[in-house]
Amino acid sequence: MTKLVIFGLGYTAGRLAARLRAEGWRVAGTSRDGREGTIAFDDADRVRAELAAATHVLSSVPPDGAGDAVLARYGDALAGQWLGYLSSTGVYGDAGGAWVDESAPVGQGRRRARADADAAWLALGARVFRLPGIYGPGRSALERVAEGRAHRVDAAGQVFSRVHVDDVVRGVVAGFDASAGAYNLADDAPASQNDVVAFAAGLLGMPLPPVVPLDDLPPAARGFYAENRRVANGKAKRVLGWTPLYPDYRVGLRALNAMTRPMTVSTPPATASQVQR
Repeated sequence: MTKLVIFGLGYTAGRLAARLRAEGWRVAGTSRDGREGTIAFDDADRVRAELAAATHVLSSVPPDGAGDAVLARYGDALAGQWLGYLSSTGVYGDAGGAWVDESAPVGQGRRRARADADAAWLALGARVFRLPGIYGPGRSALERVAEGRAHRVDAAGQVFSRVHVDDVVRGVVAGFDASAGAYNLADDAPASQNDVVAFAAGLLGMPLPPVVPLDDLPPAARGFYAENRRVANGKAKRVLGWTPLYPDYRVGLRALNAMTRPMTVSTPPATASQVQR
């Protein structure tokens, strides 16, 4: 029987676990505190026992200041299994709005630790899935707008790539039969965060959130906006046979809004001139 061990059973990995369990896989996952349904990361005896029986291992644990904790603690137990790692397209750094694919240099941006972990997993023969901003049920611009937490940012020309969580799951599953290497899993339509927020407001019939000067953002957010790139997904399409079910944020947000109709309010919608359709 196929068995997957997941390091870091969080939002995205949890969606993967649910799908695979429904398909008959055995899945074990770790968390920091060993919450219900998981194994504590520091419970080395149990973790190593699960690894010894695993056919597949996936890590979604980001590095910290000391490096990649999974490789440091359990790297010696990773041999003979299929290996996967959920990385970040942040490894590419700033591209000035240009397209980047898996051949682009890494380690040039603010996420050097992530780039080092990315390289270490590649060296072990893992399938490394480089992910942009992930959205999905309960985690999207719809919730931020509805709860009054959304804003637009005065950052002309800024674009980002994003991906629906279920498209990440489909990409990882497709990677089970693929060769080792790096794969970008991103949708087909990079766009500004302002366009996404405005579209979400239109779907909910809510006013456009305010525009915030870039200098008013906290340092971490300013660092996020200091990088500008478009992520190409051609390799994943060619090699994995993967195509996103949600090829752009409009398709994705419409689908999410249809799932959460009670969220919609009755205030006047944004005008057509205010919302990019």
